[in-house]
Amino acid sequence: MRCDSQPKRVWSPALAHTITEPVIAVVMGVSGSGKTTVSALLSAALGCQFQEGDDLHPAENVEKMHGGTPLTDEDRMPWLHKIAEEIDSWRARGESGVLTCSALKRSYRDIIIGGRPDVTLVYLRGSYDLIRRRMAARHEHFMPVALLDSQFAALQEPTPDEHPIIVDVGSRPAEVATEIVRQLEERHGNDSGIESPSRPAASGETTPGERQ
Repeated sequence: MRCDSQPKRVWSPALAHTITEPVIAVVMGVSGSGKTTVSALLSAALGCQFQEGDDLHPAENVEKMHGGTPLTDEDRMPWLHKIAEEIDSWRARGESGVLTCSALKRSYRDIIIGGRPDVTLVYLRGSYDLIRRRMAARHEHFMPVALLDSQFAALQEPTPDEHPIIVDVGSRPAEVATEIVRQLEERHGNDSGIESPSRPAASGETTPGERQ
């Protein structure tokens, strides 16, 4: 249990950006979409803390997934509420943070984000074939490829009223993270409308005008 007297933690951002207020981002997507890699890069870019949502699963859930058994909604409830508690602790302290969570169903997102307008949902979107190829190459991950079908069957993509940032994962992780920062700047940056000139573009990144 954290106490209020805990020293304030400070992170140095890896990229110059115009975001001037605390930002909490929940990065969602099916297993294999790159949530961990992109979120680690995003937290480094923003200079904030990173929490792997899977680390908050109770041991019995991890055991089920190791054995190839899909989790039920009942299995997920303690996990989702633990994630919500983590997010609320960041909000209470005015801290920025990036947290991963598959958050495949709207009902899950309502638990961890609902009623929290200061929390931004980031959806890493990828095709079934792309994700399948990535899963097949990830021998160390506890999610067997056989569960991918159930992941896509359960997936309810975010709707406009959830105000998601949606990024295609076909690009390299660094480019995906940079695009997320760009969109976060549009929502949470300063009012000057001037993008920081010191922020280097990722290799192969297009300018906003070139994306059109």
